[in-house]
Amino acid sequence: MAYKTINPYNNELVKEYDDTTDQELQDTLERAHDLYKTFKTQDIKERSKMLHRVADKIRERSDELARTCTIEMGKLLVEAKGEVELCAVIADYFADHAEEMLKPEKVETSANGKAEIHHQSTGVIMMVEPWNFPYYQMIRVFAPNFMVGNPMILKHASNTPSSAQLMADVIEEAGAPKGSITNLFMNYDQVSETIADSRVQGVALTGSERGGATVAKTAGENLKQSTLELGGMDPFIVMDDADMDDVAEIAWRSRIYNAGQECTSSKRFIVMEDVYDDFVERLKNNFSKLKPGDPLKDDTTLAPMNTKKAKEELQDQLDEAINAGAQVVYGNEPIDLPGQFFMPTILTHVDKDNPAHKTEMFGPVAVVYKVSSEEEAIALANDNPYGLGAIVFTGDSQRGAEIATKIETGMVYVNNFRYSLPELPFGGVKRSGYGREMSRIGLMAFVNDKLILTADKPDMDNLASGLVASKNLDNK
Repeated sequence: MAYKTINPYNNELVKEYDDTTDQELQDTLERAHDLYKTFKTQDIKERSKMLHRVADKIRERSDELARTCTIEMGKLLVEAKGEVELCAVIADYFADHAEEMLKPEKVETSANGKAEIHHQSTGVIMMVEPWNFPYYQMIRVFAPNFMVGNPMILKHASNTPSSAQLMADVIEEAGAPKGSITNLFMNYDQVSETIADSRVQGVALTGSERGGATVAKTAGENLKQSTLELGGMDPFIVMDDADMDDVAEIAWRSRIYNAGQECTSSKRFIVMEDVYDDFVERLKNNFSKLKPGDPLKDDTTLAPMNTKKAKEELQDQLDEAINAGAQVVYGNEPIDLPGQFFMPTILTHVDKDNPAHKTEMFGPVAVVYKVSSEEEAIALANDNPYGLGAIVFTGDSQRGAEIATKIETGMVYVNNFRYSLPELPFGGVKRSGYGREMSRIGLMAFVNDKLILTADKPDMDNLASGLVASKNLDNK
């Protein structure tokens, strides 16, 4: 696997990296496992101080981090700066709140003694992360697991090696012990070897379905915990009483942010027939105002896609959808620039037999559906293999909340843009994966929920009569 930075704006090779050797991997595993043993006896307050220093160091080097990300995968610089600040926010959050969230929990029981659940570290965690949010994906796993006391080994995407290494360096420079997170330029066999290693106790992956299935299979064969955040075809439902000014302002941003290369991008717009024409016209108007160009410049509003391969794959998907009957109401024209630019495109008349109906298009292509009832909108929202996120716009927020309960996703935002904040759980259902990252749920993804039952002396009367195991039944 070739790890290299190629600027998608001008197609220039910036830097190449040597693959990780088997010896480097073994040294990393040993160092991480030794650190796990140190973390087990360390006061969590010490890691809290370290993690705050990580947040400070991220902010201190924010310009360098943002520029590196933009040059490497094409993200608009303003978006890269936002991603970097979010990383600092996540680090500060878990530094502030993890100790309280990890406190032992008392359990009411009829057993003899006092019962508590202790949340303890489990060991080294393997991270497999994608290119589209190279820092955020790292930090949302690193920050909670660092507080838990689980060291991490990172295999990042082959096209964002500079971002991965820079963030790992920043974390270590901030004072996190060596081995807290180690970025390695690994091949797939080494990833499987790492997951199987007895010192590794879990694996977190964000990426493709194929990658997720492979990692989940390896984790399952080796009886390791795993969390998967995979693709999405998030619906954006517009009811006929929605504020169309709000809808228009959010809809284009929700599809174009990060050049549409986001699992939680709104990819399917499900619009009531009374406001359908208005919606399509406003979406076209907003798409037409986007300006492609150098993502490092402030006046650029349309970034290139991350690689030539990604652009070509999206074009193939779009051509397939058109050949199957989809109509282009805007876009699908070349952009006369050398980089990997893709003109934002709007498709309509996508029926259930069209591949675009159930295939994620990871780029700036919006599919718009017309519906005539709330029930039809909900059914259409759920008629896809994914279940990551959704957005609902309606003039009645309570109605929106009721619609949200019927949508088969892990997250729904009513009259809102989607949020990624450390206190909010992130993840989905169906082919979007399982498990959650961030929030207390994410903090607990790789902990040992250990029961400790403490008594001054055993309950000898019940033990002698064989009643200990059946005591709960007797008391019911």
